Order: sequence, then C-alpha cells, then structure tokens
Amino acid sequence: MQNKDACTSIMVGKKASLDGANYIARNEDRVKAIEPKRFLVKPAVKGRHETYVSPYNKVTVDLPEEGMRYTSTPTLDQTAGPNEEDGINEANVAASFTESVYANDRVLAYDPYVKNGLAEDSLCTLVLPYIHSAREGVEYTGKLIAELGSAEGNGMQFADADDIWYMEVVTGHQWVAVRIPDDCYAVTPNQVAIEDIDFDDPDNYMWADGIQEFVEEHQLNPDHDRWDFRHIFGTSTQKDRHYNTPRTWFAQRYLSPNASLGQCPEDSEMPFIRKAEFKIANEDIQYVLKSHFNETPYDPMGDAPERKTYRAISLSRTAQSHILQVRNLNKYKTSIHWIELGVPAFNPYVPFFANADDTDESYRNVPEKMNLESAFWLNEALAEVVESHYQEFMEKDEDYQKELNEWARRKIAQVDKEAASLEGQALTDYLTGQNHEIATHYNERTKALFFELLTEGCELSKMSFKMDPNL
Repeated sequence: MQNKDACTSIMVGKKASLDGANYIARNEDRVKAIEPKRFLVKPAVKGRHETYVSPYNKVTVDLPEEGMRYTSTPTLDQTAGPNEEDGINEANVAASFTESVYANDRVLAYDPYVKNGLAEDSLCTLVLPYIHSAREGVEYTGKLIAELGSAEGNGMQFADADDIWYMEVVTGHQWVAVRIPDDCYAVTPNQVAIEDIDFDDPDNYMWADGIQEFVEEHQLNPDHDRWDFRHIFGTSTQKDRHYNTPRTWFAQRYLSPNASLGQCPEDSEMPFIRKAEFKIANEDIQYVLKSHFNETPYDPMGDAPERKTYRAISLSRTAQSHILQVRNLNKYKTSIHWIELGVPAFNPYVPFFANADDTDESYRNVPEKMNLESAFWLNEALAEVVESHYQEFMEKDEDYQKELNEWARRKIAQVDKEAASLEGQALTDYLTGQNHEIATHYNERTKALFFELLTEGCELSKMSFKMDPNL
C-alpha cells in the first residue's frame, strides 16, 4: 500500500498556547494538484446494524450501534474511501489522522503491512465517532490495529481539553504513542518522529503489546543504552534530508529561535518535542503551516539558486489544512475547527464552531468543475491568481488574510459571549447559524479580492507594449 498524504503536523499544549487551548493541526497534502475537499458534520447514529467495507482496500469492520456526531473533511471523490481525515466530535475530542510515516526495511521484514488492513481512507470514520478522550483515541485505534493490522504507516493526533497524544503506527502491527507535555509543542513532517520510550511510565507513553519482545527477538535496536523508536523503526535517508527534515528545521527555527540555533535543514536528530520559548498563538500555527521557507534562500517563490533544494510546508497540492482548537467547555461552549481550503500560503483559515449540526452550502457542496460559489474552488482560484503575479499581489493577499484573522477574533469573542447563556439544541442551533454567517463573510471578502486582483492582472500582461498615447 502507498500512502497518499504527505503532510506536516503541529501540536501545541495548553500551557504552551496563548489562549490555554490544546491545538492539533495539519496540512493535508495530496498526490494530485487538485483534490476537492468538503467540510461536513456527520450526524450521531443510534441502533445501527451495519458493516463498513472500505472502497479502497476492502477492510471490513462491524460498526458500533451508536456513534457520536463529528465534523469531517472528506474528499469529493469517494471511490477510494471516505478520507474524512480530521474533525471534532460531540465529546469535545479532536483527531487528525493521516500524517504518512515510513518504516525501514529491517522492521518491515518481520512485520509487513497488511494489504487489507486499516488505511488512511478509513481511520477517521472508524475511530472519531467512538472516542471520549484523547487517550481513548490511542487505545481504540490500537485495538483496531491489533485486530485488522495496518495497511501503511500513519501518524495520528488526538486532543481533548486536557491532553494531546501523538500515535505512530509504523508496521503491520507495531506502534507507540506519547503524550505531548502541556508546556511543549511538536512538529512532524512525514517521518517517524517519536524518540525515547519510557516503558515504566504508562501515563505518558503507550505501545503495542509485545513491541519490546519484537525488537529484541529480531535484534532491531541499533543503540547500546536507549530505546529510541525513531532509531529502531524510522528512516534516515537522502530523501528524508531533502523532503522531510527541512520542514522541522523551519518550524523550530520560528517557534524555538534560541534552542534551534545550530540546527540545519538536513539535521536528522532534531528533537520531536520542544518547550515553547513564547506562548504560541493560533496565528503562529497558521504562519508555520502557510510557510515556504520564507526569508531564506530555500523559498521556491524567490530567485536564489537554492530555491528548489527542499520541500516546503505549504504546497500547491495541499487539499486542505486544519487547526483544531480544543477549548475547555467549562469556560467556552464549543471548540473550533479552523479550515483552510486550497494553498495555505494564499488563503485564510476559517473558524467554525464544532458544536453544530450543519455546514454552509459553500463548504458542503463541491462541484467537480470550478465554480466560485464553492469555497474550495474559490480559494483555489484566488491562490492561482496570487501566485501568477506573486510580487505584485502578495502584499494585498497578506493584508486580506490579516484582516480576516482580526475579524475572526472579534467574531469568536462575540459568539462566546452570546453563547454563554445557551444550552442544548438552542446552543447548537445558534452556533450553526453563526457558522453560516462566518462562511458568508469569508466568501464575500474572498470574491472581492479575487475580482480586484483579476482586474489588476489585466495591466500586467507580457503582451503589452508602451505606445505614444497620441497614436
């Protein structure tokens, strides 16, 4: 099986974040430049008697009779499975599932992938509706892996208001997970990232049954005095140093400017988890996910000879990016599912309240061909126009994104205040209505900028010729 995602994930603990929320976030990068995505709310179910069969690899699972409501971002084309990818359920648990990771040939020799095992197309669908905490997300997924096996390597993030857990499934049946400390953040870019495992600390580490015996039996640990999951199961190749590690380097360069001094883009031993040097805001997470080696010689939008040396974080083939802001429900009435469709560098993140039972038509319905009434296609069109005249248009595009971030903060504060006195279905109805208002505002502002830049672009044609106005 081949992973289809080539993503970048970020986790920020509640004591490391500016607002005290736990954050998990990821760019979902796909093989194709255009892969339309939708944003849906999947309803709760009760009394169900159904069997799930993946259209992708035919993995077959009897579904639980009951499942919770949850947000999700499935692909428009369902022939290769739901690919719901990420969301927040009604128990206030968030998950982001498909950070593709790759094991080395030594470990795969003894525990190969299972062809019709659990794959990325099914993970969100088979896990998120049934978990009530971040830790349970790891436990539930681990049980599925033990039963079904894994068809590929995947990193998975789980968060509730108290905890963040990161899980890496790397072979057919072997996996570990680590709790991200509250005052830390973590970045991972398509590599096995988890390092030392403390098997005497089950409160902060989890692992597949028998993993220590598996490693010992097959003599897989290259270290003398440590049990480093990355060293045992991961890779360290030329591709890693050009495709993966530079993304960690850039993110840590921004989020840990002092601790990361001396690191270089091809460093294979950068730490997975770091303490935050400042309180990380939602906008900081956005900056990293939007980044393309900005202000370095490696920026593909620049003109330096090194501009194509490394694979950037923001790509033209990003299908969607999300930031899942898991807030304490005693203080707030809902968490927030931030969605960015298209190319992160050029498009805004849109905040949607997770305690809702519907999404806006512009996010729910996505035509197969470009249509500016669709949020996905509108953002793709804007990104294409901005990139076509990057030097001329980027400042206006950045101002537009900044303006919308300011508007979003004011809107969220207003909604939180109004929602404080609401409960139950009245609260859900109110937040659903606010989500429609948010979508409308962003769509209208995006269309205004799109047509403004398209008009200005008429003056920038290479087919122009300066003439005497009297001729």
